Amino acid sequence: MAIVKYIRTSVLDIAYEDSGPADGPPVFLMHGFPYDPRSYDGVVPLLTAKGCRTIAPYLRGYGPTRFFSTDTLRSGEQAALGNDLKELMDALGIDRAYLCGYDWGGRACCVVSALWPERVRGLVTGAGYNVHDVAGSVKPADPAQEHRAWYQYYFHTERGRAGLTQNRRGIAVLLWQLWSLERPFDEAEFARSAPSFDNPDFVEVVIHSYRVRYGYAPGDPSLVEIEQRLAAQPPITVPAINLHGSGDGIAPPDSSIGHAHRFTGRISVASSRAPATTCRRTPRARPPRPCSSWSELRRDCAKVLLLRNLPNRETHPSFGSVVNKPKGGDPVSHCQSPREASWIVAALGWIVA
Repeated sequence: MAIVKYIRTSVLDIAYEDSGPADGPPVFLMHGFPYDPRSYDGVVPLLTAKGCRTIAPYLRGYGPTRFFSTDTLRSGEQAALGNDLKELMDALGIDRAYLCGYDWGGRACCVVSALWPERVRGLVTGAGYNVHDVAGSVKPADPAQEHRAWYQYYFHTERGRAGLTQNRRGIAVLLWQLWSLERPFDEAEFARSAPSFDNPDFVEVVIHSYRVRYGYAPGDPSLVEIEQRLAAQPPITVPAINLHGSGDGIAPPDSSIGHAHRFTGRISVASSRAPATTCRRTPRARPPRPCSSWSELRRDCAKVLLLRNLPNRETHPSFGSVVNKPKGGDPVSHCQSPREASWIVAALGWIVA
């Protein structure tokens, strides 16, 4: 079981789960909304078994993480998330690490990768370039995407603030159900994460996050310089893997195809669009088969990815499929997962390659 530790940064007492050897390659596992480090319960053992040290923090507003001062803005802006991660690395004395994350956590990872690339050994990001274009957010998306983002617009209103205050678990359950496109909603799994939403700052951080990204709330004055740098939409130059699930209930896989130019490092890999219930093993072994369980899918993904020499991979110009540059005839493989917890096993094959 992971050990929960605490460490202070400039504004937070951050709770984080620390697993694996202290001298192993550090891997930060960053969760999103509305989730917590339980997203990585199936991933941590895979990484620690290969000698990695995993660090899974509770983001600001989640679980036992707390602000020091009542005067600090409960900001959920991208600059805050990225700066929190950087300061956590500083506090832990970690100069460079692998950063893996989705949604809010993926945003933190992308921010650090874009602004402080010297701190990043490699990036695994869910759904592409997760840096907000705040100025461009005023342009409406197509109707289907606007419908998927309903909860964000709900949080723009005071009714949304009141609703989240009164029904934080109910809203989280609904979102989990809506986003479980290709597997049943698991009540027991949700119950393990739900206590993290009882954090006293959860509502304020969430509301601010979904308002500030559209320009409907001011950001933290102490983070203006970081936000100004992010407004330029800086490229990510570090080795990066983009994985985008076909079962993503908020952003379809095609939505990250246009992100290719944001990744200029030597590795940029997009996920396959295979059905989420299928793990494609090596073509020479046998054809795709359905995985009988979520844990089996996770294990199969890990087994396949462990065989790959990822620096020999490139992304197809469309950024929509993976092309393998074989070494010794090693064939291409794809693995797809419907939600966040499983795709991060890609980091395993990447780190140990």
